[in-house]
Amino acid sequence: MRYYVESDGKVFLTKRNGVLDLPQEGEIPFKVEQIGSLATSSPVLFCVPELDRHPHKWLGKDEIALHSNATSLVREAVHAGMPRVVVEGINSKEGKILLVRGSRGLTKGVWSLPGGFLRFGETPEQGLVREFGEELGVVAQIEQLFCVRAKLGVKSRLHWIMLFYQISISGKLSPDPDEIAEARYFPLTGAKELLSDKSMQDVVASLSHLD
Repeated sequence: MRYYVESDGKVFLTKRNGVLDLPQEGEIPFKVEQIGSLATSSPVLFCVPELDRHPHKWLGKDEIALHSNATSLVREAVHAGMPRVVVEGINSKEGKILLVRGSRGLTKGVWSLPGGFLRFGETPEQGLVREFGEELGVVAQIEQLFCVRAKLGVKSRLHWIMLFYQISISGKLSPDPDEIAEARYFPLTGAKELLSDKSMQDVVASLSHLD
């Protein structure tokens, strides 16, 4: 087991055979809190250190990406430890809510709220409008930010930041089959049971309560 120890964007590394590497058990000279496993090719635990001062001498995450003397596992861990931001659209009307069933990727074959990854340089609102256009062929109008959720993915082992927006749409739903197998409106009272994601279930349940 290796340990990825990060504080304020700085990473604790050890030199092994002249190469910077992630520490193993017994190579960390301070207490750490173990947060969770990272999505790396070899087992790595993300840890938060207990320090009495900022670790100025540790390498920053951005520095590691360009460092020629660090193992590939170090770079993997830096990448795996970065939060993934996704934007989700809540389009509900007359007691029903729009859900989509993915045709590929993490949502293949399962129902979810429409949305996707935030692209570099976009605002969340821009990202959500883009996703609705690309995936469903409609124009989305942002009404308001409904809530923000965060989770550690059970299968993906990634840290997800999820922004949920209430939206309205114009145009006819025309799902792109490369991304969306099906798009349908379901009654709010039963939509929660169709969703496999716990965060989405909680959001839809709160909508049912408000309705």
